[in-house]
Amino acid sequence: MTDAMDGRWMGEALREAKKGDPSPNPHVGAVVVRHGRVVGRGYHRRAGEAHAEVAALHRAGKAAKGATLYVTVEPCNHFGRTPPCTDAIVAAGVARVVIGCADPAPHKKGARAKLRRAGIDVTLGVCRPEAEALIADFAKTMTTGLPWVTAKAAITLDGYVATRTGDSKWITEPAARRVAHRLRADHDAVLVGVGTVLADDPRLDVRLVRGRDPLRVVLDSRLRTPARSRVLTEGGAGTLVFHGPGAPAARRRALIRAGAELQEVRRHKGGLDLHAVLRGLVRRGVVRVLVEGGASVHGAFFDGRLVDRAEFFVAPILLGGGGLSVIGGTGVGRVSDAFCLEKPAVRQVGRDIRISGNVGVRS
Repeated sequence: MTDAMDGRWMGEALREAKKGDPSPNPHVGAVVVRHGRVVGRGYHRRAGEAHAEVAALHRAGKAAKGATLYVTVEPCNHFGRTPPCTDAIVAAGVARVVIGCADPAPHKKGARAKLRRAGIDVTLGVCRPEAEALIADFAKTMTTGLPWVTAKAAITLDGYVATRTGDSKWITEPAARRVAHRLRADHDAVLVGVGTVLADDPRLDVRLVRGRDPLRVVLDSRLRTPARSRVLTEGGAGTLVFHGPGAPAARRRALIRAGAELQEVRRHKGGLDLHAVLRGLVRRGVVRVLVEGGASVHGAFFDGRLVDRAEFFVAPILLGGGGLSVIGGTGVGRVSDAFCLEKPAVRQVGRDIRISGNVGVRS
């Protein structure tokens, strides 16, 4: 099989991988190819269900014997909620396995060696950059213990998220807001500060597109979130409020009665310890967090070097002086230290512009 053909079939597997919603597991896709034809394809639909390799082999049936399996991530070799995929691959009689990238989980090694011991030819690294990009969130969680953080905001051409009076509805038009709701559905949690709750009373759910509601997360040092706020009284997939030590007992009782889950974390630099917040979310099975603001929360995440990706929607309007800035915090002291988007993507969404990319440092 030529490198070009391997790349072609791995591209098919990558397209399969994008179909699933398997968090906290990684996106994985697979295709089984025999005599130049796909005889089985599959993807990891959701956690606890069949992995991509098993789904593809099941569809291939007896045609898998002697075939080549293309899979975007190294097959699992351990018992979890499902049996090891390596066992299914060996049992199917596959002759060759082509892998996009290695599994980043440090405790999930040994799959390639097991397959080779069974007489299966194994190739690693076909379309590696694309395969690694598809599981960047999972890889970060596995290697750092922190979730993937996306900062999202709707801003004006002059960089504001609201007027000087606090009015912010709506900066962008419906088409951009639908994309923003798709981002919510693609993340495990959506996070705001209590200032956003008090100013906007958002629901933080998914309404404008079809998709699952994320866990709603509020950073609220002193538990100022009203018990009748919409993050507690309307829809959604539950609300987790992080607060600091010494929060008033009466407020704790009121929010618990309203349905909130409370978690205390230590304070840091005038706010909450964001590392502790993020580690708490990982313990809840959260791999992807969408940070929607406000300015002080965005600033704290950027100052802490905790943002992995930015999704900014820019409306072709100007508010003039006195508006509310999108990012607060300390910021950088030199332009050469500015945050930058690596390989930014710029797309028009209706009359608005979507600018997105992974976050790096300019220097």
